[in-house]
Amino acid sequence: MNNALLKVEEIDAFYGDFQAVQQASFAVGDKEIVSVIGTNGAGKTTLMKVIGGTLAARGGKVRFEDTDITGWPPHKIVDLGISQVPEGGKVFGRMSVKDNLIMGSYTAKARRGARAALERVYELFPMLKEKADQDAGSLSGGQRQMVAIGRALMSNPRLVFFDEISLGLAPTVIKDIYARIKQLNREGITIILVEQDVKRSLRTCETAYVMLKGKVVLSGKSTDLTEESVSRAYFGM
Repeated sequence: MNNALLKVEEIDAFYGDFQAVQQASFAVGDKEIVSVIGTNGAGKTTLMKVIGGTLAARGGKVRFEDTDITGWPPHKIVDLGISQVPEGGKVFGRMSVKDNLIMGSYTAKARRGARAALERVYELFPMLKEKADQDAGSLSGGQRQMVAIGRALMSNPRLVFFDEISLGLAPTVIKDIYARIKQLNREGITIILVEQDVKRSLRTCETAYVMLKGKVVLSGKSTDLTEESVSRAYFGM
């Protein structure tokens, strides 16, 4: 992909002696929604950790707008325009909702636009403004997920990856969160969805990559991939 915003090239990643990702490659076009699909242990989250700078790759490169960001520290990657919503709606439970959001603007660049970013988050999730002074740990799972998304948006990112955002949430909450993700994409943010849900992923994305045992085993435009072919690759059949 010549116009890719993000290129991940032949990444190898390890935990000790265990290789969790093997020669994984994928590309994300500007303002595109891409899904990275796979079961638990497929290597999806590990690959995202490499992109976000929290895990060093032992081989391969990560490029953002033709800049090699392989091995960059997380704060520099955030400043460049990449944010992450971690699995499980992780929040600082004893801090208020507002303080959790402000934590997303911790870099110098993000702090300059923090006030406008906070208002944008409140427009996207009005409930967060209503509960701004409430401890984040007292919220429901879906509400904590909204805090995690809002926190990622506080750095005014160009690309956000969402790690298993639907895990453990009620169907109505998942539907609402996915509607917000589509809205963010319409506003110009590039999206990577890391998911186990094949059907929802294919309905939402433009391009899908299926991982199995640390490798990308299938890829293509969502309109060209069938749910059956993705499921076969997903389970290694």
